[in-house]
Amino acid sequence: MSRLFNRLVPHPVLTLLLAVVWTMLQNDVSAGMVVFGIILGIVIPWGTSIWWPDTPKGVRVGKLISYTLLVIWDIVVANIQVAWIVLTVPNSKLKPAWIVVPLELRQPEAITVLAGTITLTPGTVSSDLSDEGHSLLVHVLHTDDPDSVRDEIKTRYERRLKEIFS
Repeated sequence: MSRLFNRLVPHPVLTLLLAVVWTMLQNDVSAGMVVFGIILGIVIPWGTSIWWPDTPKGVRVGKLISYTLLVIWDIVVANIQVAWIVLTVPNSKLKPAWIVVPLELRQPEAITVLAGTITLTPGTVSSDLSDEGHSLLVHVLHTDDPDSVRDEIKTRYERRLKEIFS
């Protein structure tokens, strides 16, 4: 029975997430929308599972929720900081920087979450991953100390992602 369930629902968390997001996007919590969301939540991961041969095992959901809340907070704070920079710092005084962030993460999913987190946070953009996947190139809108930005990415995000995906 368990094998059958795993074949039909290869990514249960993604299935649940897709069903919830579908229902929220429809802005209609009816039985039909929930059932259709569940169908989409089963069909999409099942149809794409051949491209996920090495799915992460043992993702710590509690730490993932905590990480998500941290990222949402950081996005709000960064929006205010970027607005302040745009309104108060003349273009000639901006100090943009390219920063290479060495990665200890090795799982593609964890690296993708890190790159997405950096890009979602206003003022920073992940622009390239090294060929071997051991460093990430990040552009920062304005910084006086590129090393501190690198260190903050490593301690604030990468360290937590290592805990989530271990």
